[in-house]
Parts: sequence; C-alpha cells; structure tokens
Amino acid sequence: MLLVFFLSIISSQVVNDSIPGLLEIDIIPRMGETIPLNLEFVNTRNEHVVLSEYFDEDTPVLMVLAYSNCPMLCSLVLDGVVDGVGNLEWLPGDKFRMLTVSIDPNEKVSDASRRQGLYLRRFKEEVKPENWDFLVGEEKNIKTLADALGFEYYYDENIQQFAHPAVLFVLTGKGIISRYHFGLDFPERDLRFSLMEASQGKIGNTFDKLLLYCFQYDPDAQGYVLVAAQTMKLGGLATVIIGVFILTGLWLKEKKKNYGKI
Repeated sequence: MLLVFFLSIISSQVVNDSIPGLLEIDIIPRMGETIPLNLEFVNTRNEHVVLSEYFDEDTPVLMVLAYSNCPMLCSLVLDGVVDGVGNLEWLPGDKFRMLTVSIDPNEKVSDASRRQGLYLRRFKEEVKPENWDFLVGEEKNIKTLADALGFEYYYDENIQQFAHPAVLFVLTGKGIISRYHFGLDFPERDLRFSLMEASQGKIGNTFDKLLLYCFQYDPDAQGYVLVAAQTMKLGGLATVIIGVFILTGLWLKEKKKNYGKI
C-alpha cells in the first residue's frame, strides 16, 4: 500500500505536467444542498430508474462517482469503500444503501454489472444488487449530478481517461449532501458516525450516540476526532449520576437501619 501511495504521487505529478485540465479537478463542498433526484439512469438489471428510487426520506446513501475502465484510482476508492463498509455491523440494505454512478457516458450496462458483481462478492454475507447499485447514464445527467455534488472532473482525449477526485459522498434519505470522505481509506468509525449523522440519529445504538456526542468531524483531519469539552461534559454527567446512585443507596441503607430500631 505504501508503494502504491508513492507511485500515485509520482504519477499524479507526471499527469499534472501532461494534462492541463488537471487543475480543473476539485471538490467544491456543497454540504446541506440537495442533489436532483429526478435524474434518469440505467441500473445493472438494464432498468431505467430515477435517483429518487434510491432515497426514501430516512435511509442514508453512500455514493461514489467512478467508472469501470478507470486504470487505477476508481478501483482503489471502491476497494477502500468495500473494506470500510465491510467492517460495519450493518450491511448495505440494513441501515443504509450504496450507489455507484459511472462518470463515463460510454460505459455499458454489462461493464457496470461486472464491476458490481466483483464488489458484492467481497462481503461476508449476501448483499442484494439493488442495495449497492451501479448506474450508467447519459452525459448530461452525469454532469448535472456531478455539479450538484461539487465533483469536478476532466476527460483527456489524448489518453482517453477521466481525471477525477477520490471521494465518498454521504447523503441523507432526502438526497441532502451530509458529508464528504476523501482519499482511499474509509475507517469504520468515520463511516458509522457519518451514517448516524445522515440518519439524524435514527440508526446506531445508545452507546454509538454517546460516542458521537464526544466525537466531531474535523475537516483538517478528514475524520472524527475526540472533543475534550464534550468528553468532560459527558464525564461530569456520569459523575453526577454515579453520585446520585451512591447517595440514594446510602440513604436507603440508613433508612432501613433506622426502621429496624423502631
């Protein structure tokens, strides 16, 4: 993995020198904005669908923009996603859905289906195709979705490849952009917390919610970090509760003792 990292740095410098449009590659944060859910695509069952079919008001959606013929980066991103999701206690379809949309308007359904099967087989338990669907579509719809997400990419005619950012989008069940996760590694804790945020606390147990209270997303760290102030507040509350229990126990014990003397 370290070798891949250094190779990616070297290759990115080479690409930077050879592809003028690389400077156009970026992520423009649009957190809080809603993506257009009326966009039409085709799924791996060769069915024409609209994005709204994957959003039900409550269930968060993890979304990746990629394409099947990507020589390296897309595979690394999807590998990171499936590894991170695989460590969750929930599978796609349980508490959230996943969606991969191709940025290549020439990608065929068969290409998307082949890529989908490759990743679904990596889960320990069966995940239905509709719970991590792979979509292809027309360029205008792809571009509209990418613009709504703030995903800026570039196609170089000379090498016939797309240059694009490495990012995982977390959306609410209403299609609102909730969180961006950048890079190739997506820790289980970060995914769990961001899914809980996107569901407005509707998923996750009580302990998860207490942890989320102590952790906040740090854009600089690109992950969730422990917030000392929140931890101290929670610790203080726990101290008070424990103190109440101790005092109540002593009071009951004393009351029982006095009652025995009557």
